[in-house]
Amino acid sequence: MKEEILQRSIDPAAQVMLAVAEKEHLETAWDRFEKQQPQCGFGELGVCCRHCNMGPCRIDPFGEGPARGVCGATADIMVARGLLRMIAAGAAAHSDHARDVAHTLKLTAEGKGGGYAIKDEAKLRRLAEEYGIPLDGRSTQEIALDVAHAALAEFGQQEGPIRFTRRAPARRVDTWQKLGIDPRGIDREIVEIMHRTHMGVDNDYVNLILHGLRASLADGWGGSMIATELQDVLFGTPQPVRSEANLGVLKADQVNIIVHGHEPILSEMIVAAAQDPELVALAKEVGAQGINVAGICCTGNEVLMRHGIPVAGNFLQQELAIITGAVEAMIVDVQCIFPALADLSSCFHTKFISTSPKAKFPGATHMEFHEETAYDTAKAIVRTAVENYPRRNPARVHIPDEKSECMVGFSVEAILAALGGSLDPLLGAIKSGAIQGIAGVVGCNNPKVQHDYGHINMVKELIRNNILVVTTGCNAQACAKAGLLRPEAAELAGDGLKGVCQALGVPPVLHMGSCVDISRILVACAAIANTMGVDISDLPVAGAAPEWMSEKAVSIGAYVVASGIFTVLGTVPPVLGSSNVTQLLTAGAEGVVGARFAVEPDPFKAARLIVDHITAKRAALGI
Repeated sequence: MKEEILQRSIDPAAQVMLAVAEKEHLETAWDRFEKQQPQCGFGELGVCCRHCNMGPCRIDPFGEGPARGVCGATADIMVARGLLRMIAAGAAAHSDHARDVAHTLKLTAEGKGGGYAIKDEAKLRRLAEEYGIPLDGRSTQEIALDVAHAALAEFGQQEGPIRFTRRAPARRVDTWQKLGIDPRGIDREIVEIMHRTHMGVDNDYVNLILHGLRASLADGWGGSMIATELQDVLFGTPQPVRSEANLGVLKADQVNIIVHGHEPILSEMIVAAAQDPELVALAKEVGAQGINVAGICCTGNEVLMRHGIPVAGNFLQQELAIITGAVEAMIVDVQCIFPALADLSSCFHTKFISTSPKAKFPGATHMEFHEETAYDTAKAIVRTAVENYPRRNPARVHIPDEKSECMVGFSVEAILAALGGSLDPLLGAIKSGAIQGIAGVVGCNNPKVQHDYGHINMVKELIRNNILVVTTGCNAQACAKAGLLRPEAAELAGDGLKGVCQALGVPPVLHMGSCVDISRILVACAAIANTMGVDISDLPVAGAAPEWMSEKAVSIGAYVVASGIFTVLGTVPPVLGSSNVTQLLTAGAEGVVGARFAVEPDPFKAARLIVDHITAKRAALGI
């Protein structure tokens, strides 16, 4: 195989499909990335501004060109404003997802949900108590309606607190309040970013960054956490389940449907419809042996951890799935979907089906999805895929053999159950040194990084050093494909972590869900800190995003650091054009929120930063 292809991905299935793409002259994200070289240096450093029509303006970071924009904005202002707008977009994406979930819960409680039901009544009741909603003598539907209204109210409220922020240790909340970054309402903080970054408003880079942290907290402890909790209520709280991952989960003799995007409101119904006896019979009538659903990106994680639906790949494999020639329908909702999929699908028989009124794609078949008619619409979508099966060209089918077994679905509740209902065994393992600490490794793929290289090598290095890894998003799928989500992977861990995993029958890398489910990691950290009587910033924990690319990742990184967790980024954010902003994020923030960012593209060196950080935190705790 050509060296160029080997350098694009470490995943053997991806390599096979990249070779097919090259042979058939099919363009992928890697090709488009190469055509963009050299990328804009001003943009990479964050010293370009298009916020008004006096520009676009740029600042020469080497001091040989303009030192200010037309309005007088310095590099500090430009970089801070650009970073905040990335946080705003990321927080809006996660939080709008949560709003849709809360709306679905409301419709379900009113009897208007088109096939949805409340799957976890116990969690619903716990959330109701947290919101102060009465339970005695009330039906599940009445309680659910009040919980939905309470969650929806948090988006538009003008004064805080956002309810779930009070899960954090009191010392952490006190820090937020002293800094003036305790979030008030989810929408309010996002809107205020857009106001502050308008031309001629907030021009103090420190003040700007502080508000960015405030808005990100409204995402992590607000929108994302609401999405996670209410999805558990509606679709069930994940418990450990076994499945498979990688392109080899596609089946040559079945109708293959890919669900791609981020909202399980759609994918839950697609999974149900694909099991409908009428549609299964239709699949056999048209010559298939059945209907096979597989996931990509975070909607794939959602159905993976709740139903064991296999995952076909992560972000950079969405085009490769179509290039197998075996996909009858790629069904998408929102977020992380390549606009290029429509053109690529037209080269095959694949139906590219968009479903959200927020996300239309020229060239796609649009079958709009609404909660009130959810199951009926899902059946129509699946029927379209089944009827497309006879159009498949068997001569163009190239399904790689590669797939790996995985154990997924480690919600906080599932982890507690594995520990016997108490955190004490985990804390005992940490205090004894069997587990040195915990690292949350998350995030996207990015063609700037060899596909999955950063993810897999960082995780392997961490578990080798007896650090338990919890993972979400595309990192979780990378780990699944590499076999790191199997209990047998404990053989790759240090002796201490290996012994704990073998005793519990769990992998050394715990799949906790999709990108909004990073909120589960926050909940776990808060619970550990509260049990130990310390702040989150005192814990031997760290975060990392080795291959991040999206604005959502910027919001995630900001709320993780603002929560007190040291975080390592593997791709460089657009901040290096301002030494002051860079210094604040990578050093100064430590004295303000108790944590900071580090940027290290080499996953082995990045893992060493985490190991050293965890070692220092253990020493400070005297363990």
